[in-house]
Amino acid sequence: MYDTYFGLKENPFNLTPDPKYLFLSHSHNEAFDHLLYGINERKGFIVIVGGIGIGKTTLCRSLLNQADDSTKTALIFNTCISETELIEAVNQEFGINNGSKKTGRKEQIDRLNEFLLKNFSDGGNAVLVFDEAQNLSPSVLEQIRMLSNLETEKEKLLQIVLVGQPELRGLLAAPALRQLNDRITVWYQLENLDRQEMQSYVEHRLVVAGSHGNIKFTNSALNAIHDYSHGTPRRINSVCDRALLIAYCRNEMVISKDTVLRAINDIDGEFSGEFNNENSQRGFRPKWLPKRIAPAAALLLALILVSFVGWQFRDGISGLFSGIEIAAVAQNKSFVRRPVVPEKTHLIQNKSLEHKPLQAQNESVTGLQRAASLTLDNRASLAGLFKLFNVEAAEDSFAAGDVYPGLFSFEAPPQLYRMFRRPLRLRIRVENTNQANYLLIREITTDGAIALDADGAERPVTEDYILAHWDREMSWVYPCELQNTRLIEGMRGPSVLKVQQMLQEMGYSVEPTGIYDSATIEEVRRFQRILGVEANGIVGTRTKALLYQVAG
Repeated sequence: MYDTYFGLKENPFNLTPDPKYLFLSHSHNEAFDHLLYGINERKGFIVIVGGIGIGKTTLCRSLLNQADDSTKTALIFNTCISETELIEAVNQEFGINNGSKKTGRKEQIDRLNEFLLKNFSDGGNAVLVFDEAQNLSPSVLEQIRMLSNLETEKEKLLQIVLVGQPELRGLLAAPALRQLNDRITVWYQLENLDRQEMQSYVEHRLVVAGSHGNIKFTNSALNAIHDYSHGTPRRINSVCDRALLIAYCRNEMVISKDTVLRAINDIDGEFSGEFNNENSQRGFRPKWLPKRIAPAAALLLALILVSFVGWQFRDGISGLFSGIEIAAVAQNKSFVRRPVVPEKTHLIQNKSLEHKPLQAQNESVTGLQRAASLTLDNRASLAGLFKLFNVEAAEDSFAAGDVYPGLFSFEAPPQLYRMFRRPLRLRIRVENTNQANYLLIREITTDGAIALDADGAERPVTEDYILAHWDREMSWVYPCELQNTRLIEGMRGPSVLKVQQMLQEMGYSVEPTGIYDSATIEEVRRFQRILGVEANGIVGTRTKALLYQVAG
């Protein structure tokens, strides 16, 4: 209903598990890596657990979508089945029965074994995923264990992934399933999104749905969403969807805390008490509570009035809040957002403009005024970043087919910005303001960078200013492939060749052969260590985005 009003091509907060909306939080990214490790190393059994609505099904579907042609996959989502139905369902998913009439269980297993042996002899792998595995009966789980006996002398023919809610751990720990539990070599538990990841998740889904920064959730609105959802994606989707509907009815483009609270109230009804959760001690309070906090509200109002009367009291006021600390976001978290293709534009070329560096401006102007004249908010910086993206040049960056602009955000030490070769935005700290502020960087220079202000004019910024005001996060647009397959050992093709060429141009000891061999893996790991990301040798979205930025 509200899609057209907000300029979106589809609803960004549908509850269906659409893989293109997969958001790789730190926990989800680690879960994905565990899955790839278990499958590629043929570990046999892999277990992923997580709470309701945390994104397990989306993760499974994304994994299956990224499998290459040599990997046969099967997904079983109806787990309330018998032993006989299990084998029939597995064979049907692998395409083994081919419409033939039903046979006994032994014949079904023989067909599966024959299929797996042929697939293995052709150099392939096979992955069987059970979603909602906590609903599997002990007898069916024992039958699944028997399927793992389909193997050669050295390799497992079938990699089995069990995905379910936390009670799956208790089920597998039962004495009757000890033999199955002992065979599980890869475990991972998904965690809820923290506050910063939740904000990135909301922005990610909006961008995938077609937003270019025109929809804004206030910080207080995002805080309310996190307090209510506790970082569970499904609950985040429910609140955001209802909040956008309410904003549409009110003819608003900014989603306020009041709108979010109204959305929560619509979903859960009148609040009769606090929402409790073992992962959060914050909650929404009942309606009678404002009477008890009236004195605090009066004090807050008084402080606001004082702030308008005169700043001579600011030291005393700030002392009231001196004990408050802001928790730092963990290093090296990253996330991916996938927007629609914007209008094709070229990089802004206007080097003839001359301005004094930010540090050299009139000292009578306060630092806050200087920063405010240069920094941009989230919406303006995001829009400016897409205008700086050179679509034509990006199409040659990876050779695996069609690409679209993706937005990548990365946290790292400030000195790393010197290595970058393409436009980006840097989140910076500005005193006396709580909103996020960004420098829109067109070009890195020997002594700093060239930034674009709100009017699109070029402004030199010194390195000292950048290092002093750095707020951990940087982001840029990069060409993401429509078929975005992770590169692992043994793969070959134009994508592998392009990565090898990029590494060689930067001075790494790589021979561009188009084959992802052990030498390439080692150099990829060296590149990853330098950039401060997990050195796993896998070239996924994160590593590709960094290669694109650093290789130039």
